[in-house]
Amino acid sequence: MIKLKDVYKSYDEYEAVKGISLEVKEGELYVLLGPSGCGKSTTLRLINKMVNRNSGEIFVEGEDVDSFAVEDLRKKMGYVIQSIGLFPHMNVADNISTVPNLLKWDKKKIKERNIEMLDLVGLSPKVYLNKYPSELSGGEAQRIGVARALAADPHILLMDEPFGAVDPISRVRLQKEFNVIQRKLNKTVIFVTHDVEEALLLGDKICIMRDGEIVQEDTPEEVILHPVNDFVKDFFGGEGALSLLTRFKALDYRDEGEVEGRGLRVEASLKEALSEMIVRGVEKVPIEGGHLSMEKIMEIIRGEHSFEKD
Repeated sequence: MIKLKDVYKSYDEYEAVKGISLEVKEGELYVLLGPSGCGKSTTLRLINKMVNRNSGEIFVEGEDVDSFAVEDLRKKMGYVIQSIGLFPHMNVADNISTVPNLLKWDKKKIKERNIEMLDLVGLSPKVYLNKYPSELSGGEAQRIGVARALAADPHILLMDEPFGAVDPISRVRLQKEFNVIQRKLNKTVIFVTHDVEEALLLGDKICIMRDGEIVQEDTPEEVILHPVNDFVKDFFGGEGALSLLTRFKALDYRDEGEVEGRGLRVEASLKEALSEMIVRGVEKVPIEGGHLSMEKIMEIIRGEHSFEKD
């Protein structure tokens, strides 16, 4: 779907991206992760030609990006940024329909799509369609930003620190909501973040960057359990394996047999299950259809048990 080959970008003497190669498969949520200044946002902007590379090749859907007019290339891609970027003089309906209007969709189709997109991001069309950005909370505005990016049904979604400007509680909620949306729509997504837990929760594959280069590219499980060097290990920190547990539902790892105690929520993650066991001082907790054991979770943390993302 998206392929970069030996891509290099510099700003005068500063080398932002140093000859990187990567490939993003169709329907994959591919995370570019790393510290500030590592080149992850520049890499994203190279794909939709917001900045131009010095050398190397970039392909989208098998075609060289240079074969597209810039406006045609960007119509293929939704784009969500940290600062949201809603037009302040336009209401929510007009913001969402920005690209459909450029594509000259008929008014009835645009109206239906606006309603569909608000429903998708969990906002009431009756309440929000006529509101202006100044009337929205940070979390609401970010949801509108996602709705706008998806409105024209692009195959590709580029997301640059999309939830970085909201408060921690809203951030976690938005991450979980976007996870649900992605499972439903199965878009090809490139997602930039410096947040380890966000990367582990959302990513099908994680590409860790440092100083304009790719350090490691693999599944979340592999980068946590088998880091290629001390930089990767230290970047995830000592709680990397615990953060990984956020990705997985406790229900998928239950064993048969009843145990006493208050049951876990059906939607609880393995990390939540572990926290409950620690708080209660128990090694097993009940969950619908059986129980979950501390032993099973420790096997997962040690890499002795396979992961199954829901």
